[in-house]
Amino acid sequence: MKRREFIGLVGGAAAWPLTARAQQAGGKIVTIGILAIEPWPPIDTFRHALNELGYIQGKNVRFEDRYAKGHNERLPELANDLVGLKVDVILTWGTDAVLAAKQATTTIPIVMGAIGDPLGIGVVTNLAHPGANITGFSSRAVELEAKRLQLLKEVVPELSRVAILFNPTNQYMPLALQSARKGAQMLDVSLAIYEINDTTTLDAAFVTLTRDRPGAFMVPADTFLVSQRSRIVQFAIKNKLPSVYSFREYIEAGGLMAYTPNYDDLFRRAAGYVDKILKGAKPGELPIEQPTKFHLMINLKTARTLGVTLPPWLLARADEVIE
Repeated sequence: MKRREFIGLVGGAAAWPLTARAQQAGGKIVTIGILAIEPWPPIDTFRHALNELGYIQGKNVRFEDRYAKGHNERLPELANDLVGLKVDVILTWGTDAVLAAKQATTTIPIVMGAIGDPLGIGVVTNLAHPGANITGFSSRAVELEAKRLQLLKEVVPELSRVAILFNPTNQYMPLALQSARKGAQMLDVSLAIYEINDTTTLDAAFVTLTRDRPGAFMVPADTFLVSQRSRIVQFAIKNKLPSVYSFREYIEAGGLMAYTPNYDDLFRRAAGYVDKILKGAKPGELPIEQPTKFHLMINLKTARTLGVTLPPWLLARADEVIE
């Protein structure tokens, strides 16, 4: 056998698995659009999970990332951009992102990496059989607001009034507020609502909160609010306000507590759905699934700064404690 032929055979054997995988995904380089506010770490988890399934960036898959960077009003434009590129699948994070994608296309498959309540906001009418071109994962965030209030009550037993930062432009927010009110009624806590949809209204809310002096505050899941996490967290620390949040990023910025779905797990599972769709599955026949793992994160350093004594049983339940 000639040396050139031998090398060709060896090279072909080495490339076979990749070639086979590319053929499984439709015989071409597939393009996955990502539509979100920020490039948060779970999106990297999604990429890694796809890699483990045989999708190698630059060889048989490429990504088109579109991030609004705190400007939710840009999401429809970014969604239309992805549709214009004729991507094979769109991965979304958040209510506004999936609504923008749904408006932009009825044919390109949309996989929701995480959304609070797809039924409540009308993205789909059935979780088991979503139909059309949408499927994915609900973070079931609506049901967590009462749990977050309970955590605040455990930290501050005498708590009687909690402020909630509320973005009226987010269609998920009324559902979160409904859940929070149910939890507040059970805990005998009153709620004060502060509407925030841009930096100007956030500045105004800070002024009002300084005057009103609630016992604590809570921030439901909202992509604009999390983009302002550093300012929100620093305000809480400066004003000695215990607070609970809906994303890990707040805790990394110095927030006291967060109780969240395990977003890394959701986006890992989303990669599996994308793989199935690229191999021929119809998105509307894949059930929208809910989280099975949740994380309680506590920033012990912030607790000390606030002068808050955390109950031992709460620390024992925490999945992660930042010292």
